[in-house]
Amino acid sequence: MHKLIFATNNQHKIDEIRSISNIGHEIISLKEAGINIDIPEPYNTLEENATEKSKVIYKLTGRDCFSEDTGLEVEALNGEPGVKSARYAGEENSFEKNIEKLLLKMQGIENRNAQFRAVLSLMLNGTEHKFEGVCKGTILAYTKGGKGFGYDPIFLPLGANKTFAEMNMEEKNKFSHRKKAMDKLVDFLNTSSKKNST
Repeated sequence: MHKLIFATNNQHKIDEIRSISNIGHEIISLKEAGINIDIPEPYNTLEENATEKSKVIYKLTGRDCFSEDTGLEVEALNGEPGVKSARYAGEENSFEKNIEKLLLKMQGIENRNAQFRAVLSLMLNGTEHKFEGVCKGTILAYTKGGKGFGYDPIFLPLGANKTFAEMNMEEKNKFSHRKKAMDKLVDFLNTSSKKNST
């Protein structure tokens, strides 16, 4: 089975990616690959940060790998927190404080439209390929649910009656931005392997 290093130390993201049943590729975490580094995210776009992470790991290992950067983009806040989603309330990366700051900024705002956007950067045989997944929804005025991570307790996906934090993994994957991006990546890998075998 084709092995792919997932360039993240975020166990929540590793669990989500591994829960996608149709991957057909073995996903290896940085820890499992014996890599103990935190890769900086210095750029102002999800795309650039995703590229940085996958290229760092590819240069380090020479092995096929992929990375991901995700942002919550709120319409009424001109796309905030966006690329700064994980550290919106400060460098300590606190989910609770990030949510608190966002809800404070959203007080009195009627337009609650938002979207999660995930960008995946795949390094395959030294060449980069990018994939995007989007999940549209609305921001609640209060938290609901204890599952998931990040902004999941205040994000209600379009067409759903539960927040991401109220859903199990199977339910979340029906809407997930990360799942949509990963489906595109897997389709690409499967198409590439078919071409190479003919």
